[in-house]
Amino acid sequence: MSAEPRVLSGRYRVDDLIGRGGMASVYRGEDTTLGRAVAIKILKPELAADASFRTRFRLEAQAASRMSHPAIVRVFDAGEDVATDADGHERPVPYIVMELVEGRLLKDVISEGDVPVTDAVRYVDGILEALEYSHRAGVVHRDIKPGNVMVTPADQVKVMDFGIARAVSDSSSTVAETTAIIGTAAYFSPEQAKGEPVDGRADLYSAGVVLYELLTGRAPFRGESPVAVAYQHVSEAPVPPSELDGQVSRSLDAVVLRALAKDPFQRFQDAASFRTALEATTEGKTPSKRQVTSLQNQLYGADPRQAAETARSLRQLSSDTTMRRTQSGPPVAWIWTGVALLAVLLISVLIWVVTIRPGAEVPGNARIIPDLTDVSWDRAQEELEKLDLIADRVDESSDAVTEGNVIRTDPATGTSVAPGQEVSVYVSTGQEMATVPTVVSLNRAEATDALTAAGLQLGTVTATNDPNLQADVVISSSPSEGASVAAGSVVNLVVASGKVTVVNMSGWTLDAATRELQSDDLKLTPERVDDPNCVGDPAAPTVASQSAIGDVPVGSAIQLTVCTGS
Repeated sequence: MSAEPRVLSGRYRVDDLIGRGGMASVYRGEDTTLGRAVAIKILKPELAADASFRTRFRLEAQAASRMSHPAIVRVFDAGEDVATDADGHERPVPYIVMELVEGRLLKDVISEGDVPVTDAVRYVDGILEALEYSHRAGVVHRDIKPGNVMVTPADQVKVMDFGIARAVSDSSSTVAETTAIIGTAAYFSPEQAKGEPVDGRADLYSAGVVLYELLTGRAPFRGESPVAVAYQHVSEAPVPPSELDGQVSRSLDAVVLRALAKDPFQRFQDAASFRTALEATTEGKTPSKRQVTSLQNQLYGADPRQAAETARSLRQLSSDTTMRRTQSGPPVAWIWTGVALLAVLLISVLIWVVTIRPGAEVPGNARIIPDLTDVSWDRAQEELEKLDLIADRVDESSDAVTEGNVIRTDPATGTSVAPGQEVSVYVSTGQEMATVPTVVSLNRAEATDALTAAGLQLGTVTATNDPNLQADVVISSSPSEGASVAAGSVVNLVVASGKVTVVNMSGWTLDAATRELQSDDLKLTPERVDDPNCVGDPAAPTVASQSAIGDVPVGSAIQLTVCTGS
């Protein structure tokens, strides 16, 4: 590299290298026009040679630049410069200019050792907060992984590279080609592994993989090649995290299993519902082991439609001869142990049947109420009809039992009754639900009243700068307006701080400082103040000082002092 710093498009100075990936290299740099530090991502030469890829790369970067959220690394600009090789040949240099974020990558946090469960939940909640915003903006990330998540010194999560992966996936025909550019397949959704169209639910699957890794220290699926990992994403069930780490609760097991469902329609349908489920795990709402097992069977069991889909997917993947199955069958010793246990069980039952006292027998015309807890109403009705009993459905709300499943029966399980007797079957209607009201554009007090009236509680309130809003005006809520949540749930708000942040512009040209103050991010009023007591250049006036630095009220006037003496 030459001693003279490289400048892209006459504006962006490229300084030291701070990161390198399969697609691009990232440099610390400076926007010389605005005088601010930035991160500059420069596309690798072998990818930059493809004109169609450069076009997709630029369009996706432009789409990402329209997003502004505290949990998303801002994209300021995207452009293309020209470099001249040693042989005089010119080649294009596409680049993206981004917010420079200080901190650590989430993958480094994981590599340093065990992550506390509370921190794991908080990190993934931050990722989902970013996804909730981006999906509303119509941008699907496609490459959510710890290497694309920053954790700032203040422990704030920031997600980067939004939409950029689409340029890669649109130009790659196989899993191997895609992973060669953007990295590991460990976080791919099944639909990405199969080369199918994806939507926001693919990002939620990847966020589920990140949550799994944070909780257990390892990804749910590992293999010797990208195709081997893709095979597992499509066909194999993950081990519940609590089986790898006893500190993980069953409630988190349920959330992870739902997020990693093979069928997108069985996953969380949006980031808000994923966040709500995560939040519930911190409130002690723990399902039973039976419920978790039932959920696991539902998502990964021998459902005919799911089995047919899996078979079709495996045929599609099997065309790649590099595929290898990475999970072996059970050891032979386990099989013989199982046979021995079964033999002991059969002998015990035989002894019990032979020695049972006649007086303990149930009368021949009696019926015993079976255990129908947590089975579906339809199945419960069938089981009772088989016993010549009449099922009478009684609906009742329950926080612990899934909607549509049985809570209890009356008479209770194990009771002996006569044929034809009526049995009351109490069926769960699920939790009492509430709808998140419209709070955007209300002030904080009005929003609190609206939430209370809807049977909900105010959660955390995060202030963020917005040049268009006065202090305490609500910008967004999580869950968002119209979402159906459990009554009494917490709704978090993002409100306007009523301020914007002004940097020190001393030494800037007056024109550059004026543009900065009038930009969409600040919308302040610059006022020129001439100072004849100091020497300045009338042809190119520069800012000697300014009336305010840091946070100022929205709509403020900022005085820029310019030296006019000679």
